[in-house]
Amino acid sequence: MFIVVLCVLFFSRVNLKVCIPASGPAGVTVLPKKEGQPEVESSIVNFQASGYYYQGLWRALDGTKVRQFTGASAITQCLKGKVVHLYGDSTIRQWFEFLNAALPDLKEFNLGSSRQTGPFLALDYENKIMVTFRLHGPPLRFIGSMKDIRYIANELDDLIGVPNTVVVFGIWAHFGSFPIEVYIRRLQRIRRAVVRLLGRAPKTVIIIRTANPKALLLDVAINNSDWFSVQCDKVLRAIFKGLNVHLIDAWEMVLAHHLPNNLHPQPPIIKNMMDVLFSYTCPQKGG
Repeated sequence: MFIVVLCVLFFSRVNLKVCIPASGPAGVTVLPKKEGQPEVESSIVNFQASGYYYQGLWRALDGTKVRQFTGASAITQCLKGKVVHLYGDSTIRQWFEFLNAALPDLKEFNLGSSRQTGPFLALDYENKIMVTFRLHGPPLRFIGSMKDIRYIANELDDLIGVPNTVVVFGIWAHFGSFPIEVYIRRLQRIRRAVVRLLGRAPKTVIIIRTANPKALLLDVAINNSDWFSVQCDKVLRAIFKGLNVHLIDAWEMVLAHHLPNNLHPQPPIIKNMMDVLFSYTCPQKGG
């Protein structure tokens, strides 16, 4: 009965996620502060956007110089001689698929694994590039073989930490239906593994993908809404604060884009995320 009532009250594009037209001018005029006007501080609202889009390109406000890596040659030059390990869920698998599609010389090696779970391995012999993907450990929202599923902390502990290693992970989407304590404990284990990795290989580049808002269909809104994802996002930022890691703010990058929210962001957003990843991997000299 409860679900039926919800179906009646809330319809996408009818009374849910509907644009509200302005009753007056749609623009906002920002006036300079008057001389002597006191500063107003709020102890409740403390929010600063991490960036914005201009002409379809992401501009970071945290000091990160985001470069545009256009074409296979620019990406290949950045990743030349590097090993890139990707760990996480299907939103990280999107990045492996992006690299496979963007780099014609990067050839996926057939491991005979499931396209849903992996693991995956791709090699560019000439440019000495290796890219791997491995799904994070349970909880997972599908049924399949668990023989190739490993925890991220264990994978990080197995890394030797050779030069030019890039570690990327994102873990959030499968945890929204569980108590936040489960997510906290998982991130704490990963954090300890990150500390150990940086201890034996301090030049390892570690990049973390945050959560992002989704399309709020009825079943998603009830069982795994963006409210749960926000909690995961806050926890992740708190646990890794102070470590030598980089965050890709997927939440802001999806929310700020004109394309609709989606669990798996559309290609233009993915391209901008990858540009941030490459900018962290290959920072501009002198910048």
